[in-house]
Amino acid sequence: MKFKNSALMLSVALATFACSKDDSVVEQETLQTEKETFQGAERAYFDQSGPIQKGSYLGLPISYENVNGEYIFEGDIIIPQDMMHSKDTKLVLENGDDPELVKSVGRTGGRWPNNTVYYQIASNLPNQSRVTNAIASWESNTNLRFVARTNQSNYIYFQPGGGCSSSVGMVGGRQNINLASGCSTGNTIHEIGHAVGLWHEQSRVDRDQYVTINFNNIQAGKEHNFQTYVQRGRDGDEYTSTLDFGSIMMYGPNSFSKNGQPTITKKDGSSYSVQRTALSSDDLQGIAQMYPNGGDEPTYVNGQYYTVNGLRVYRYNDKWYYYTSSNGWREVVYRNGAWYYA
Repeated sequence: MKFKNSALMLSVALATFACSKDDSVVEQETLQTEKETFQGAERAYFDQSGPIQKGSYLGLPISYENVNGEYIFEGDIIIPQDMMHSKDTKLVLENGDDPELVKSVGRTGGRWPNNTVYYQIASNLPNQSRVTNAIASWESNTNLRFVARTNQSNYIYFQPGGGCSSSVGMVGGRQNINLASGCSTGNTIHEIGHAVGLWHEQSRVDRDQYVTINFNNIQAGKEHNFQTYVQRGRDGDEYTSTLDFGSIMMYGPNSFSKNGQPTITKKDGSSYSVQRTALSSDDLQGIAQMYPNGGDEPTYVNGQYYTVNGLRVYRYNDKWYYYTSSNGWREVVYRNGAWYYA
């Protein structure tokens, strides 16, 4: 299971929605749209695509799709524009540097404080029970609590959209989960998963031990959606020892197929079933570490990578380390709202 941890980007899945700031009515989706939804590859826009662009997100390179000015990653993850940069941004300061140097990065903690997620549902969202049912599923199986927003500044806004999409982790301010009419309760559980910090399962660092990606069957321009985090120059946060085919965050076998043939198969060439019913046991295992009972800090394990306060860092001997090609590995500490080299 892929997670965006304490400041997960993330460690970032990130989603694509129609992030309009109003409640404008969205046209009903076609039956073909609903079919695509249930294939297990949520899409921010079912009937639109855009050019593939490259940028720097949380200090690491990323390829994304620009659809109507929205930055879409892995099909349904929206990357906030203020967190995307055309070139590397300084994320770690030397002692004595001015903290103002990093204030434009647009970082937030990623994890929802006190295990509490505030939300609001647009009045014109059709079939609002899919949202309330999805929230009920999360609350009954995890330590997270979802509270209807009054005046909180950081919250999820469920609104109509051209597909199913979300950002990854708490990004700060209003963040949208976009739901077309074809997005089911299960798709909504999936998008909430992104919003609380989960990434797609098939992007695991070790996924090639379990699956084969059939690039010849992938739609042109969608190949970047199937890269692992290592292939993107980053490492993932793995809370389970093996890839979970039953994860609600797993792509379906025909996701982004151009010819009806599978884009993902098991290593033996066989297919698998994708589910959008409920969080799997492995999903719950990872979420429990990310959001422990009582709202304590998430569990950090030595020898693992995490995204913490906007930086991809490695845990070693209970300390944080950050790697750059110019400096190699150096210990870093977080204080007064910024990362510094120790």
